[in-house]
Amino acid sequence: MYKLIAIDVDDTLLNDELEVTPATRDALAAALERGVTVTLATGRMFASARQVAEGLALNVPIITYQGSLVKTLLDGQVLYERYVPADAAAELDRYCTDRGLHLQLYVDDRLYVREDNDKVEAYARQSNIPYIVEPDFASLLSRPLLKMLVIDEPERLDEVAAELRPRLGGRMHITKSKPHYLEFMHKEGTKGHALRFMAGHVGCSLEETIALGDAWNDREMLMEAGLGVAMANAQPALKELADYVTKSNNEDGVAHVVEKFILS
Repeated sequence: MYKLIAIDVDDTLLNDELEVTPATRDALAAALERGVTVTLATGRMFASARQVAEGLALNVPIITYQGSLVKTLLDGQVLYERYVPADAAAELDRYCTDRGLHLQLYVDDRLYVREDNDKVEAYARQSNIPYIVEPDFASLLSRPLLKMLVIDEPERLDEVAAELRPRLGGRMHITKSKPHYLEFMHKEGTKGHALRFMAGHVGCSLEETIALGDAWNDREMLMEAGLGVAMANAQPALKELADYVTKSNNEDGVAHVVEKFILS
């Protein structure tokens, strides 16, 4: 019944050691052999997500930047892209500068920060991606941005989100991928929009798709999918709207779903 599986990466596909377990690898390989399309749907940059996809021997387009970019692995062809509106990007930058917030920009699949600090260092380690220190953000803001990200304490980010949604929510998609990551994309740069595009691209209906995730940034994707699956370690609100709750990312939750709904 299901022809397309879209899987979030961090805390879903990867366990807490940032690994794809042998059981999950075997289940996904078996799904591929049955003709099911397996793709990633992540907030990570393409350069970071590509490392994970290649480790699974995937050769399909992958969903990156929360859905702002769908790009093929083999030849790097861009199939779907949505950029942050320039006026909203400039307003967010001013807001962060005035309040001393750490802001990251993503231009041409490169990560830029104003200064080197522990926030970007930890982010780069987790994503396995280098970063560029560029104090002059003005020149970057004039270029196409796939995503902007603020890193801070969860409580402070909740306050920031509440303040910015009335100001920027009509022009940007604002979501959290982790408690300390607040992300800003184009309104159509969501995993839900990208999943809908991918279903059309591979020639299946949304009812024939499975989406798996753990965080609030996966909400749109789970709602679009024929079977929206939340991990056991997912946020309670995501589990409430999911069609099915699987095991945790440390218990081969992805493998469990593939075996139950694809291989059985």
